[in-house]
Amino acid sequence: MSTARTSATSRDGRIDAGSARYAGPVIALHWLIAVAIIAMLCIGFYMVGLPRGLPFKSDLVNFHKSLGITVFLLVLLRILARLAYGRPPLPPMRTWQRAAASITQALLYVGMIGMPLTGYLGSSFNKFGTKFWGIALPQWGSDDKHLRQIFFGIHEYLAWIMAALVILHFLGAMKHQLIDRDGLLRRMLP
Repeated sequence: MSTARTSATSRDGRIDAGSARYAGPVIALHWLIAVAIIAMLCIGFYMVGLPRGLPFKSDLVNFHKSLGITVFLLVLLRILARLAYGRPPLPPMRTWQRAAASITQALLYVGMIGMPLTGYLGSSFNKFGTKFWGIALPQWGSDDKHLRQIFFGIHEYLAWIMAALVILHFLGAMKHQLIDRDGLLRRMLP
């Protein structure tokens, strides 16, 4: 069942991608997740520089973990919404641009799933574990520094990759809005 409308053609023959919009639930989830991911990246990059033992750091780490799991659940919901509602067609563009958009979106989804999983698994191999808004979640192992470093190392690399992908995604949207003027951004605006 797809509620995405088809694109309209303007007088000059160009497709107006803005006339075809994502469904409301997909738009709401996109912006909620986008704000949460930017917050997660900012908090994560900030807290790794804080010295150990600060009570504030512990609170920040627990907030980061809870928000990360919340984002993970919202991403799963977004995937279901996207499958249910479909997506509107892209405007005409070069093959490499279409490929770049598809690859960037796929990598964003990999990051949105991989980051919370690696963070949760890294936390599963320490004595503190993970609390989801105060509720202790199961740990998948005992205190193991080697495994913890592996998962947190992957988590950190993914954070830098996600930051780059978010910037690339934003720049692509701005290119369509300011240079191509094809109305693509309107598809996702509330």
